[in-house]
Amino acid sequence: MKPLILVTGGNGFLAQHIINALLTADYPVRATLRSLAKAPQLKQSLAQAGVPHLDRLSFVAANLTQDAGWSAAMADVQAVMSVAAPVFVNGERVASAVVATAQAGTERILRAATAAGVQRVVMTGNLGAVGFSHFDQTTPVTEADWTDPNQAGLSLYEKSKLLAEQAAWQFVADHHDAPQLVTVNAGAMLGPSLDGHVSGSFGIIDRLLAGKPTPKLPINIVDVRDVAALHVRALANPIAAGQRYLAVASQPLDMAQMITIIRQARPELAPQLPKHLIPTWCLQLLAPFNSEVRGADLMMRINHDVRTTKAQQQLGWQPQYTATQAVTAALANFE
Repeated sequence: MKPLILVTGGNGFLAQHIINALLTADYPVRATLRSLAKAPQLKQSLAQAGVPHLDRLSFVAANLTQDAGWSAAMADVQAVMSVAAPVFVNGERVASAVVATAQAGTERILRAATAAGVQRVVMTGNLGAVGFSHFDQTTPVTEADWTDPNQAGLSLYEKSKLLAEQAAWQFVADHHDAPQLVTVNAGAMLGPSLDGHVSGSFGIIDRLLAGKPTPKLPINIVDVRDVAALHVRALANPIAAGQRYLAVASQPLDMAQMITIIRQARPELAPQLPKHLIPTWCLQLLAPFNSEVRGADLMMRINHDVRTTKAQQQLGWQPQYTATQAVTAALANFE
């Protein structure tokens, strides 16, 4: 029997795909939920999606903003998939509070894992923590890069994920008995949803289908199934300890390409799509006055040549889905 794996935030978009990948690989899985009342519906949704071996899936109540439940969650666990991220609490959007909450949640998991003798924590990171200060177009983005936390245009979500990851690396550096840490830093996650839960990246498609003005900005997309597969590959390979890995599709897409993909895959949605794209000069003109525009301007200027060579060479990971396939699969959530 393979060792028990804990997945945090078990009803999340990525977490459900990780659970599917783990059960398919014959791992027993324990998943945390903020409320066990969600467990029956989640298990039913996973069954309907064809997830195997659901008799090996159990649940425990635990919340990343509270200490209660984490000791029980970690009992007899060999490794943790730290997927959930407590970004906004009670609608709180004060930057300092959001960042502090994200850092505290990450450290709470690592403290509990250390106390329980967990061997490895695989943490879901974000591409925004890696390449969003990389403006040099002559060198690719790699795991060696770190985004400047004070980067103009960096969203509050991206900053919180960045500082949470830095807090995780600092924790394992400061605690000799801490678990091995691995981070999987994913681009904009799209792809199929197993039960209607989606990632924040679905807002890209939502914006296009609302016909809102948008620039021709490029985005590094990745299919959620490929991200889940990389988490599982990072689970047991000894070489992964202490490493960061990037997860993106082989080519980025810009908004014009995404509009074309949507029109071809779902012609009935075409009338909803923007008819024109915002010129780049307009972004540059408005960026000093609007935070959303600053974010778009940042995305226009950074290097989108993101390399996954490390994950391929060290872990044998290859994206199985193109960015186009990830977008097309995500469209099933838009009826």
